[in-house]
Amino acid sequence: MPFVAANGLEIGYDVAGAGPPLVMLHGATSIGREDWAAQVPLFGRAFRLYLPDARGHGRTHWDAADGWSNEMTVDDLLAFVDALALETFHLLGFSMGAMTALTFATRHPQRLRTLVIAGITTQREPRASVARRLMDPARADADPAWAAILARRHDAGQGAGAWRRLLPAIAADVAAQSLLTPRDMRRVELPAMVCCGDRDPFVPVDHAWGMTRQLPDGRLFVAPECGHEVMVRRPALFNEACGGFYRSTAAIAHERATHPDAEQAPPAEPIGGEDVTL
Repeated sequence: MPFVAANGLEIGYDVAGAGPPLVMLHGATSIGREDWAAQVPLFGRAFRLYLPDARGHGRTHWDAADGWSNEMTVDDLLAFVDALALETFHLLGFSMGAMTALTFATRHPQRLRTLVIAGITTQREPRASVARRLMDPARADADPAWAAILARRHDAGQGAGAWRRLLPAIAADVAAQSLLTPRDMRRVELPAMVCCGDRDPFVPVDHAWGMTRQLPDGRLFVAPECGHEVMVRRPALFNEACGGFYRSTAAIAHERATHPDAEQAPPAEPIGGEDVTL
């Protein structure tokens, strides 16, 4: 399992597949290879996949007592792709990773070929309230199975019990981080898809719809009878939606890879783009 030095960290990451680069960002308290387990075998047929562990998670050592914020993870992502010499790439993020991905897209749209975000809203609530409840270490004390999962994911790389400092640090950042504005969203001038479950406690469907309307080239996928972890709870539907998105945007993605600073425009006629077969 490789590591790369980036932004003062030794970022641990998994890599799989072959093709255009696709960076996949996991959600809070998780790790990449678990959040995206149902996607890696399929997506790896069309893309070279990079699944970094966020700071304080998995193998990327960081003590949240020294600070933790979305701003840090955005800087980490930029340093990570620079260290791997990924000039342009596809970006996919879930929950915490989706906020990292979306913020990155508002600041560095020229680096991205496409963007897919799942389980995130640009509004404070209900995300902050749900995060405060779910990120309470006392919840793990009352649920030994959940505590064991957190220990399995993080103790080896972070030290025993370090997740007890990480959880409230993430919740505090969700409650305080700067919110993206419609003006910020309009800077994401590239193919993008917003995904959520119709029963996601973090992201009401109308929030996801509103984000899609603010993106210049946005699409919306809502998984029926599904909560927060759309790619875990509804993997077949999620994979099908992503496959259609990547196929339909392949020509534009190819153009963005070849001319990353050019303004986005659909091709005049169908052309061969990236070979995306999911």
